[in-house]
Amino acid sequence: GQTSEIAPADKKLYALRDVTATIESIPLISASIMSKKIAEGIAGLVLDVKVGRGAFMKTEPDARRLAESLVSIGEAAGVRTEALLTNMDAPLGRAVGNALEIIECVETLKGNGPQDVEALSVELAARMLIVSGTERDGARAEARVRAAIADGSGLAKLKQIVENQGGDPRAIDDCSRMPSAPDRDRITATRDGVVATIEAELVGRAAVVLGAGRDRLDAPIDPGVGLMILASRGSRVRAGEAVIEIHHRGGRGLEEARRLLTGAVEVADSAPPARPLIFDRIQGIQKRTA
Repeated sequence: GQTSEIAPADKKLYALRDVTATIESIPLISASIMSKKIAEGIAGLVLDVKVGRGAFMKTEPDARRLAESLVSIGEAAGVRTEALLTNMDAPLGRAVGNALEIIECVETLKGNGPQDVEALSVELAARMLIVSGTERDGARAEARVRAAIADGSGLAKLKQIVENQGGDPRAIDDCSRMPSAPDRDRITATRDGVVATIEAELVGRAAVVLGAGRDRLDAPIDPGVGLMILASRGSRVRAGEAVIEIHHRGGRGLEEARRLLTGAVEVADSAPPARPLIFDRIQGIQKRTA
């Protein structure tokens, strides 16, 4: 992110976007994102541009315009860049919240993560191997990423990264060392049926009111609070069965979170057809079709 040494003007420009109602300007979004990436001196970049009800870009055309803008800036600056357009209608995986999501990441590196998190993570990592020139073939790149999960080398690298940044690598093997919230509540199905919708935007807003994110710049973050999706989209449930488990601290934000989450979950006779996890891949001038 932006610091006093990396793209320091970005903070001031963002404040101007706020007061001039230009937060949603694609050129200004692109400048904010890419200025920090390019300033770090990278040679290659793979971007995950979300699209859907839980994303900043709600429609595929808007997300595509943003992705094309980001990729064109990267390529113009000499950075090999590509972007994936990925689905954010519903929460990715089952965990929402800082420590909860890290635990899910650890489980994914152990080969025990949710299918959608693993599939997207493998694809992004494989594209990084292609963009970096480490591999030229997409199938070989994917096989190499999956091998790193299977043999534990991916998890070992995460421990090394944590240690290098001053963290406690023991938390990777013992997730009880990570922050957690002491209290639980549940959102239950109102009827028998299939979970047709879990609105990602409402889930995200619920996490913020619990303290997992900021609704203002100086708001504190509680790394232990959040949500677990117990019955994902397409799951069959009975009336009264838990769909979402809330991890809260002493009831902070609980009432508002419950209101948001109750509106986020729809149980119907059947779920609508699932949209793909990855819609498209946007590449630069020098096409890399592997």
